[in-house]
Amino acid sequence: MNNNQTKNKDIKLERKLSPINVWALAFGCIIGWGAFVMPGNTFLCKAGPAGTAIAMSMAALIMIVIALNYNFMVVRFPIAGGEFNYVQKTFGEKNAFVCSWFLGLTYLTIVPLNATALSLIGRNLMGGVFQVGFHYTVAGYDVYMGEVMLAIVALALFAWLSIRGVKFSGSFQTGLVICLVGGVSAVLIAALCQGKFTMSNLSPAYHPGTSELSGILAVVAIAPWAFVGFDTIPQAAEEFNFSPAKSRWIMVLSILFGAAVYVILNTITAAVVPDGYSTWTEYIDAVPSLNGMMSLPTFHAAYELLGSWGVAFLGISVSAAILSGLIGFYMGASRLLFSMARERVLPVWFGKIHEVHKTPVNAILFIMAVSMIAPFFGRTALGWIVNMSSLGAAVGYGYTSAAAIRFAKKEHNRPIFFTGVLGVLFSLVFGLLLLIPIAGLDSSLGKESYVSLIVWIILGIFFYFYTKKDEK
Repeated sequence: MNNNQTKNKDIKLERKLSPINVWALAFGCIIGWGAFVMPGNTFLCKAGPAGTAIAMSMAALIMIVIALNYNFMVVRFPIAGGEFNYVQKTFGEKNAFVCSWFLGLTYLTIVPLNATALSLIGRNLMGGVFQVGFHYTVAGYDVYMGEVMLAIVALALFAWLSIRGVKFSGSFQTGLVICLVGGVSAVLIAALCQGKFTMSNLSPAYHPGTSELSGILAVVAIAPWAFVGFDTIPQAAEEFNFSPAKSRWIMVLSILFGAAVYVILNTITAAVVPDGYSTWTEYIDAVPSLNGMMSLPTFHAAYELLGSWGVAFLGISVSAAILSGLIGFYMGASRLLFSMARERVLPVWFGKIHEVHKTPVNAILFIMAVSMIAPFFGRTALGWIVNMSSLGAAVGYGYTSAAAIRFAKKEHNRPIFFTGVLGVLFSLVFGLLLLIPIAGLDSSLGKESYVSLIVWIILGIFFYFYTKKDEK
């Protein structure tokens, strides 16, 4: 090992993140735009209110099992990079690169996904205020320069905030999450206190067009995507100002709070039926043909409960969710790239630390630059890549659980050996659901996502061998 490599490995990050900052990091990454729109376009259509509640409870339990494996590894390796380090220490460099390459895809795609979601707020809640300037169509999606510039400005601003220092980012993230929880809580309290929320409106409990089991499994199948974000906690382990052992409850609470928000928003959407519709099924089935706020059932439910204030509360919540996702995934992705560079799996350029703020500045700037390309291709094309990113999350979960099995076996830790085996099995099931079409579940990747996946694999092979050649 040469002197530069030794120096690179000695680089450390500052320990400035408190437990509440880390919880906010994870929870803010779990909840995004999808939590507010999926009741209308996914959850109720597939599983209904009861089916979604059951499915999300099952998914949360699965994620908690996997989180226990993460905590087991965090305690042993409390350094930036999370999964990359666990797999490298257990299965070697090649496996660590494979794991991180797929996981990096997940983090990298969610950054521009959150940035472009800001334009959806403009389209649906602000009368299309950013739909200005030159525009064109990509895969059926109208791309406006006004919306592209909004995303680019957001990406640049939050890259700057991320560079400013982990303590600043952690505090800002905590503030955003307080806004997120506050907005959802206001609508929930209104729903419980007003007569428009009735249990009779939750009938039928399942969507009549889908069998109960297939509906539940269809929602469980999206768990890797729905809960991706709790795994950003291990990425920031080197910056904890507390014992890594506490990360267990922080991860568990972030998953439980995430599941609660999904279920609360979905239940309110089903229970508050607009005038003119007798059941939530009639309304949800009509949503694709509706316009304006009526085509966003969750926001229309908030309007029915509190008028424009309800829309404002949810608007604040969804804005905070999107922005907290930007900060969280900037942090998670940059720490992963930084860790890989520190171990010379990526070029050392990615491992540069800001002289004043002590953050991985080059990694953050790289994520910003790559993310700024996505808005020009529209949400449809970006969705193809995001769909395959669920596979990246499943790969990370599986590798971490497998690493936990190895260490648990050495230490004769039976509980973790058991959760490790379960984690591997769950990850394999998620992977199969994504790669193999199964009738009735609608969980597999589309052809565009398969093409994107093949391209990403080819790029990974090239990048790995290029880096190794450069190292020589």
